[in-house]
Amino acid sequence: MAPRFTSLLRLSATAGASILACAAAAQTDPAQLQTVTITGRSAPPVSVAGFGDTPLEQLPLQAVSVTEEALRERGAQGMRELARIDASVSDAYNSVGYWDSLTVRGFVIDQRYNYRRDGLPITGETAIALDNKARLELLKGTSGIQAGTSAPGGLLNLVVKRPDVERRSALVELRGAHTALAAVDLSTRFGEDRAFGVRLNAATERLAPELDDAQGRRHLFALAGDWRLTPGTLIEAEIETSRRRQPSQPAFSLLGDRVPDANDIDPRRNLNDLPWSEPVVFAGQYASLRLTQRLGADWRAVVHAGLQRLRTDDRIAFPYGCSDDRGTPATDDDVYYADRYCPDGRFDLYDFRSEDERRRTGAIDAGLHGRARFAGTEHTLSFGVLRSRYKQRLQGQAFNYAGSGSVDGSASTTPDPTLYPATDRDERSTEFYLRDALQIGPTVGLWLGLRHTRIERASVQTDGSAPTDYRKRFTTPWLAATWEPLDGHRLHASWGRGIESDVVPNLPGYERPGQALPPRKSRQSELGYRHTTGALTTGLTVFRIDQPAVTDDGSSLRPDGEQVHTGVEAQARLRIEHWTLAGSMQWLRARREGSSDPLLDGSRPANVPDRSLRLLAEREFVSLPGLRGWAALTADSDRSVLPTAGSPTVPGWARIDLGASWDQVLTGGQRLVWRGAVDNATNRRAWQESPYQFDHIYLYPMAPRTWRVSVQADL
Repeated sequence: MAPRFTSLLRLSATAGASILACAAAAQTDPAQLQTVTITGRSAPPVSVAGFGDTPLEQLPLQAVSVTEEALRERGAQGMRELARIDASVSDAYNSVGYWDSLTVRGFVIDQRYNYRRDGLPITGETAIALDNKARLELLKGTSGIQAGTSAPGGLLNLVVKRPDVERRSALVELRGAHTALAAVDLSTRFGEDRAFGVRLNAATERLAPELDDAQGRRHLFALAGDWRLTPGTLIEAEIETSRRRQPSQPAFSLLGDRVPDANDIDPRRNLNDLPWSEPVVFAGQYASLRLTQRLGADWRAVVHAGLQRLRTDDRIAFPYGCSDDRGTPATDDDVYYADRYCPDGRFDLYDFRSEDERRRTGAIDAGLHGRARFAGTEHTLSFGVLRSRYKQRLQGQAFNYAGSGSVDGSASTTPDPTLYPATDRDERSTEFYLRDALQIGPTVGLWLGLRHTRIERASVQTDGSAPTDYRKRFTTPWLAATWEPLDGHRLHASWGRGIESDVVPNLPGYERPGQALPPRKSRQSELGYRHTTGALTTGLTVFRIDQPAVTDDGSSLRPDGEQVHTGVEAQARLRIEHWTLAGSMQWLRARREGSSDPLLDGSRPANVPDRSLRLLAEREFVSLPGLRGWAALTADSDRSVLPTAGSPTVPGWARIDLGASWDQVLTGGQRLVWRGAVDNATNRRAWQESPYQFDHIYLYPMAPRTWRVSVQADL
């Protein structure tokens, strides 16, 4: 597939009323009303790294920060858009109507442990709206000093909008034939010395993707406020409530031993289009309170608490395997495909229901952050404790044979909502952390991190059977050094550990379904180089991640060898007069090593491309001030469909997105931003991803060409 992938790259490379009242009453400085964006300056700090306001280009790690404006320009509908922006990120079971799932550096990031909201742990097992998020931050690689337990691919942080600007903004967007979004963003400060601030974000959207019978609705209401009690005391609070109701999208699969041609599959076909199938419902609330107290000129204390409450109705007509006799053992006259569909396109359908799922995550972080000088060395220090608790309560689940269907859309089914026991879980963790950035002379820096974690985890079936309970303690260190031999040139080396915790799939046939397993340690080594001068920024990183591997044989999970991912990442950004060119690429060698199973030893992980490329070109047109056009390329090489040696692969692909925006300044200083774009401009048909989960192969087609237009009014 390499020649095809290379040719694709060559071809593509050339081709609220109360808030308004407060705003009117406030004495607003006109200079605060206009935001000026300057291209080519330093990137904003990446708070998820844990080193305060240190700029990204000075950190000895790899991360990406994507602003609200960039997400809006790309028409982002979720965190899955990161897979179109950075080459180290790819899709990992991103079904329409379901929660977002990403792979970073070849590892799927864990919805339960790899998500943060303003630095506090949350679960990603829900639909997360971006309307009230200022930016997305992604820390790449192991995160042992930032998180007690997390998968080694990366840590994703959502930064919430705060009332730090005066804003009255409204947005209307149309996407495809019938999707329509309306949103408002209102922010102001008021009171004596403008001590009080409040920001409201609200959105409602009719969902009608380019997928048959997948219509739905969502809404969001979020309010953030702060009180500058004294010059050194800041109190911040926020609340959010959201709901999304939409049918989810089942995947296609292999047809016998054959990878079907994506050109023969209608990407709009929804295999979940059955009379008895019901939509997935995600409802969530979040609230947080943060106190920041300045302690002298160089120190501050921060206490931050957050609470997330989720309710989910997870339902789908789920295609899984194919049999002529409802899964009985194969005979000469009976063919049974456990992990794929039959050669003629038939598959077994299962009635999956897990209604009224309840999840609750609470966390409180208390820390001290500041600077000190001792032994002739400047130290930037952070230390504190994070206490978190997670609770999951389920009401029983169904996963029952309900008939058969076919990839042509036909089906003969009878629903069976009979419930079987599910698994309730309780988890508690206490994490003590210390981070220190030392400046040794003008060109050398030393970075240290340590996190000691104590976890308590318990599970029990909803019928009271199969209880488990265990406690663990572990310490995850991190060490890095930086050297700046010349102005604008920086080298770094780092080494660190992480801890990951697995949960047995909550499906029939597994031993101890839904129960957490003891943690396993991963480790990462990384070497990096960055160059920043004027309009040019470049970077090159080499990394290796070793993670103990687990074999899933359909009935149990067991340790078996290691997963070793070695890779090279490169980034560049160049500003030339009216042009901005940016890109990233990743070469990854991900292999299973030391497995007792010869079919697994030496294999690639499923759904992970070896080579990825992301390019973006922007052009400002001086003939019409405020007008910009852009073109983006997303390209991935082939992917394995099975985590075994000699696995079939789906071909690599390249996709082009085009867009333009016009920032129109009106006479009174108001602003209209007109945007238009077309995703998948060439209407390319391809298998966008090939996840392998629950011992089954899935193929998701690339969405067809989709137009979108919007207008944003900033008053």
